[in-house]
Amino acid sequence: MSWGTELWDQFDSLDKHTQWGIDFLERYAKFVKERIEIEQNYAKQLRNLVKKYCPKRSSKDEEPRFTSCIAFFNILNELNDYAGQREVVAEEMAHRVYGELMRYAHDLKTERKMHLQEGRKAQQYLDMCWKQMDNSKKKFERECREAEKAQQSYERLDNDTNATKADVEKAKQQLNLRTHMADENKNEYAAQLQNFNGEQHKHFYVVIPQIYKQLQEMDERRTIKLSECYRGFADSERKVIPIISKCLEGMILAAKSVDERRDSQMVVDSFKSGFEPPGDFPFEDYSQHIYRTISDGTISASKQENVKVDAKTTVGKAKGKLWLFGKKPKPQSPPLTPTSLFTSSTPNGSQFLTFSIEPVHYCMNEIKTGKPRIPSFRSLKRGWSVKMGPALEDFSHLPPEQRRKKLQQRIDELNRGLQKESDQKDALNKMKDVYEKNPQMGDPGSLQPKLAETMNNIDRLRMEIHKNEAWLSEVEGKTGGRGDRRHSSDINHLVTQGRESPEGSYTDDANQEVRGPPQQHGHHSEFEDEFEDDDPLPAIGHCKAIYPFDGHNEGTLAMKEGEVLYIIEEDKGDGWTRARRQNGEEGYVPTSYIDVTLEKNSKGAVTYI
Repeated sequence: MSWGTELWDQFDSLDKHTQWGIDFLERYAKFVKERIEIEQNYAKQLRNLVKKYCPKRSSKDEEPRFTSCIAFFNILNELNDYAGQREVVAEEMAHRVYGELMRYAHDLKTERKMHLQEGRKAQQYLDMCWKQMDNSKKKFERECREAEKAQQSYERLDNDTNATKADVEKAKQQLNLRTHMADENKNEYAAQLQNFNGEQHKHFYVVIPQIYKQLQEMDERRTIKLSECYRGFADSERKVIPIISKCLEGMILAAKSVDERRDSQMVVDSFKSGFEPPGDFPFEDYSQHIYRTISDGTISASKQENVKVDAKTTVGKAKGKLWLFGKKPKPQSPPLTPTSLFTSSTPNGSQFLTFSIEPVHYCMNEIKTGKPRIPSFRSLKRGWSVKMGPALEDFSHLPPEQRRKKLQQRIDELNRGLQKESDQKDALNKMKDVYEKNPQMGDPGSLQPKLAETMNNIDRLRMEIHKNEAWLSEVEGKTGGRGDRRHSSDINHLVTQGRESPEGSYTDDANQEVRGPPQQHGHHSEFEDEFEDDDPLPAIGHCKAIYPFDGHNEGTLAMKEGEVLYIIEEDKGDGWTRARRQNGEEGYVPTSYIDVTLEKNSKGAVTYI
């Protein structure tokens, strides 16, 4: 099947068909362009959506910590990658399909124009040959008519008796001339006719089939190109399907990574203050003045006995329980009665119930009984003092648990800075050695200021680490001690009048939020029994010194080679371990200088998170 043989007379139709083919190609290219714009806008909108809901990175506290937040952040990252793949689809379509179509359409127009021009030239040449043949034919026809007229004129004169011989001779010459011209035109017409027939045969059997064949090949190539572009249009998206599938799988994995238990624990870790819940309010007997001591057998005496055996109002019971938990009560001062606080007394000399508390505490209790302290109000007041009060260097303005976390974070940051400075010091020492061995490379003395600055930074960071570790040990020691004495503080409710300050920073007055030990009074109180003489940390293992250590710095412990020490705190990642001698002396020793043996299931083992 060939256009040259089947469509030899359909030049105009082929012209319209090839033009339609190019128009269709450009229409499909326009379709691809609009699809590219859709993909680009889709990717842009996805990226804007991700940017809108992506958490801000203004501070570390705002970074997602909960597994649900981290999962959503991972989903946003996967969606951002998905948007990137849509951009890849758009770029691939623009380069492989749209760009190729536009270049091919331009080349196709040029080729079609050339083939059609060749066809028109061949047709024009054939038309020229036909005109020449037709002109020679008409001229031959005209000369034949003139020769026939000359023949008729000669015959008429030759038969006319009146015609002169000259007229007859002239007519004969004219006949011969016309006959000769007719023969010449006849030969020319025959030659032109033969030439036209040859050109016409060549036109319809050689030239036009060749041109139409080229047009056919061009149209077939256009069809093939469209097929390739169709395939490329689909392949552009099929190539990114594996990556898109990974993005979707990443979203599914992010959804599976949500751990409600871990999030609940993070809520506890984030908001845990470390304070103990408020204890029970003591029973305050306002009916004491009603009962008078008339005799030993009166009802008031029995009432007094009943009141004395109340576990919530009897200090002796609380003292007994304190002794049960390992702390013996100190010698009590003589019972102090309200009559000793107030000079008035009853006419009959009756006495009120006695309470073993200090006068100041008793007065404070009398003032506060009219409006009992509400835990929510106390928490609100504490929160206000934390927000309004200045941030202290040791974070003593924070609750114990939050203070411990902040100190641990600061220690970790300082350790990272120390490691960085140590690496810089090692690098400077190596460079100094190289300069000393090869003076032409540099002056070793030029590194001395930088090396001295690095050493100063290392010393400063170590001091900061030791200082913050001391604060951290203080927090952890107080937190652990409070847990052991929780029952004692719950039983002895009368000591809550001074408001316990676990970190030494919270008082009843927001203006007195200062850190320091409680004030000493002239008499021992339950508050002093509760907090003084904290038990030392228990040993969680032992160690043997591999190398001697002088321990000149503050907070360190000197040791000799082979000396055996008790371990009371493990290495928290800073290279120091807290140890104790048998005589009770404590301090930090380098972890690399000792051989540590920890006891399993030790009750005093401290776990650092």
